[in-house]
Amino acid sequence: QVQLVESGGGLVQAGGSLRLSCEFSGGTFSSYAMGWFRQALGKEREFVAAVSGSGSITFYAESAKGRFTISRENAKNTVYLQMNNLKPEDTAVLYCAARRASSTYYYTGTGQYDYWGQGTQVTVSS
Repeated sequence: QVQLVESGGGLVQAGGSLRLSCEFSGGTFSSYAMGWFRQALGKEREFVAAVSGSGSITFYAESAKGRFTISRENAKNTVYLQMNNLKPEDTAVLYCAARRASSTYYYTGTGQYDYWGQGTQVTVSS
């Protein structure tokens, strides 16, 4: 059974940075495409970034381009989200998600992922 555990969230001032981690277990990590999503209070969960199983292909939401970087270390069964120049509107619960896929595939829809972590809160103060 695949399990995902996020960490690294917290409170940061606007303009600051955070690095989120998501540890994967219960399968062959490199066989899974990974994604990060976020859900602000009262809003629907939305896509942030995705990475293919090989790590060679990444894709970002417009709101994340130029500020966030998704990466993975398959040897450590971990995917990361480096978030720079954070803004108050980035305040949300961040979730990582996994889906078994070919090494060069990535996905952006919430319905396309099979496994989800419990989420980690990111709060950006102005």
